[in-house]
Amino acid sequence: MLKRHDRILATSVLAALLAAGAIVGTTFAQRAAVPKPQDKLAIGEEEVKQLLLLMDTDKNGKVSKQEFMKFMGAEFERLDKDKNGELDVKKLTQSKLQARKVPAAEVK
Repeated sequence: MLKRHDRILATSVLAALLAAGAIVGTTFAQRAAVPKPQDKLAIGEEEVKQLLLLMDTDKNGKVSKQEFMKFMGAEFERLDKDKNGELDVKKLTQSKLQARKVPAAEVK
C-alpha cells in the first residue's frame, strides 16, 4: 500500500506527464497547420476560384481571354489610384483589396 506522500507524488508526476504530452501534441498540431512551401498556391485557391467566377460574366463555366483581359484591365484601372499607369505593390499589400463584379454589359 502506497503512503499518502507517495500517492501525491505519483499523481503529480502523472499530471506533469499528461500536461507535457498535451503541450507536445499542441505544438505538433500547430506545425502541421502551417502551410508548407509547396502548398503556398493552395492557400489562395478559394480566392482564385472566386475571381474566376467573377470573370465568367456570361456564366458558361469558362473564362475567355476577352473576359479575363476585361476583368484584369478594369481591376488595374481601379487599383491605379494615382492614374500613373503603375501599381505600387507595397501600397497594395498594405491595403484591404476587394474584388468587384464586372457587369456582363462591359464585356465585349
